[in-house]
Amino acid sequence: MQIPPFSLDEQISEIGDEIEEALIRVFRSGKYIGGDEVALFEKAFASAIQTSYSVSCNSGTDALILALRSLNIGEDDEVITSSFSFFATAEAITSVGARPVFVDIDPKNYLMDLGLIEKAITPRTKAILPVHLFGHPMDMDKIMAIAKINNLKVVEDCAQAAGANWRGKPVGSYGDVGCFSFFPTKNLGAAGDGGAITTNDCDLAKTIRELAIHGMPKRYFHTKIGYNSRLDSLQAAILNVKLTRLNKWIEKRNTIAINYISKLSTIESIELPSNNLINNSGHSWNQFVIRIMDNSFVENIKSIAACDFDHQNRDLFKTELHRLGINTIIYYPIPIHLQPAYKDLGYKEGSLPVTEKVCTQVISLPIFPELKSIHQSYVIDKIKEIYKK
Repeated sequence: MQIPPFSLDEQISEIGDEIEEALIRVFRSGKYIGGDEVALFEKAFASAIQTSYSVSCNSGTDALILALRSLNIGEDDEVITSSFSFFATAEAITSVGARPVFVDIDPKNYLMDLGLIEKAITPRTKAILPVHLFGHPMDMDKIMAIAKINNLKVVEDCAQAAGANWRGKPVGSYGDVGCFSFFPTKNLGAAGDGGAITTNDCDLAKTIRELAIHGMPKRYFHTKIGYNSRLDSLQAAILNVKLTRLNKWIEKRNTIAINYISKLSTIESIELPSNNLINNSGHSWNQFVIRIMDNSFVENIKSIAACDFDHQNRDLFKTELHRLGINTIIYYPIPIHLQPAYKDLGYKEGSLPVTEKVCTQVISLPIFPELKSIHQSYVIDKIKEIYKK
């Protein structure tokens, strides 16, 4: 049995005909940039996120850059964020000339430690960039309170969290702007790159739209140095088909996550997502991430001779799951602050001890709406066998 960490096969089988019809419609229209499909998606996505405006763009990375630019964040400014995220979170900050300032994470949810944010604020701090990592929403009430007291902007990184909510309100609707990715593996994925920025501020939406099209408020009239960052009509057509199913898919992900938590809870050496996530937490479960806390399973691995004992416990665990046909992903093996590209920021090993420790322990189990019960049961049973004494 081979179980992938993520698969679109069944999703394509289910909605493939509808997507093909939408794509043919776009081809025949001759409108491949902008047009009705993009306008329709922007309106529908703003409604889904409960914001007044949604501006589509080329990627989640571009969404972050455009958002930061629209808020006039640039040279010599600082933006507080997490080092436990995809590289683009910090890369966007650097791309506009600002400096990412990393705070450590809460070991229970892998999100920025709320108690450390205010300690990181300096006279140069202009914004907080919370990351709703793996689909887990941050406590946006506390984030917004900190921002208000300190007169800071808030840019929500919702790249992995389309459909997630905090206390019933969608992520991406709290901050000054919300930034989304539609990379194919996301809960709402295109057939290529795509992104969007959400906001309730009319002026910000106007500025973002201009920046995304060469700083051009009207044809051949340029007020800013912008970008070429547009969502094409073909991707918008696909997203229009998928958006109507997003809530249903997240419900299925939630069911899978609850089953993992229920069935694996007896294994003390595995740390599961916090139990408080089970009851309508607003988590969208883009990933299901566990921590391998020790190597108590080693004596039960039949293929131990083929494993490298110098690897971390997590890597040994991953190797054994792979041998059993269970494919997993590690998000993220190296924290951003220890990446070679950021060596000049001055962070050293030990700067963010919780982040660094978690990076050696986390592993993501297969989760996607179409994951069959028999396949999830196989994953659960094999993990139990690995830990069986």
